[in-house]
Amino acid sequence: MSIKDDVREFLTSRRAKVTPEQAGLPTFGDKRRVTGLRREEVALLAGVSADYYTRLERGNLAGVSEQVLDSLARALRLDDAERAHLFDLARASTGPVRGSRRAAVSKVRPGVLLILESLSTPAYVRNARTDILAANDLAFALYDGILDRERLPLNLAKFLFLDQRAPEFFLDWENIADDSVAALRAEAGRSPHDKSLTDLVGELATRSDEFRTRWARHNVKYHRTAAKRLHNSLVGDLEVTGEAMELAGDGLVIITYTTEPGSPAAETLRFLSSWATRHADAPPNRAKF
Repeated sequence: MSIKDDVREFLTSRRAKVTPEQAGLPTFGDKRRVTGLRREEVALLAGVSADYYTRLERGNLAGVSEQVLDSLARALRLDDAERAHLFDLARASTGPVRGSRRAAVSKVRPGVLLILESLSTPAYVRNARTDILAANDLAFALYDGILDRERLPLNLAKFLFLDQRAPEFFLDWENIADDSVAALRAEAGRSPHDKSLTDLVGELATRSDEFRTRWARHNVKYHRTAAKRLHNSLVGDLEVTGEAMELAGDGLVIITYTTEPGSPAAETLRFLSSWATRHADAPPNRAKF
């Protein structure tokens, strides 16, 4: 899709999510033919003319001022991730700038690898394209044959939507899938000219109905923290909290999994850590999808 298409569908989908009641607008009992707000109502709330807003919703964000974008974000009740996405789309509408065609990072610095190995929790490093580039021993044990030292990087989005083991491993697969696509959609707004990212989205949209349906929703989300229920064949089900720590200068993210101190999940993870230490040199299983 073009940037104009992305802008049009994003604004249309956000407008459909806001009711007149939420926006503080009177309805006078009228029968509405649209879901959410009308264009002229968004224009009123944003302080622009209806014709001007219509032009924006048709995908023409090039040259729009930050003041107008801020007013539009307030009118559509955008959250932080959605507001940032709107600004990203506006920047992309002006055309590619120098350095905007850089592909996702594919290497991890030795210092980051040392940090990874020093952590006592399962942890891995991924790039913006959701490629897992490196992981510590406990992450390999937790990911139960899904992660393979000999076959990194592993793309998490591909695993989620193209590997039949994903719903068995991620017990809340629907939520994980929603969040994954929303994070990819946000990254696509930040890096619309990243060919490796557009190739990934194109492949997933072609091969997965589940991905294609979610991509069409135009939802965006920051991937910062989330509770996850995982199934490991050795220790069974356990609930962990994923925390994302950005390495801004590297274009990478460290994901760590923690548990509540003293909880059954903490004991389970401690056992898994002990097992991983004893079997660190065991040959890994191969991930196939």
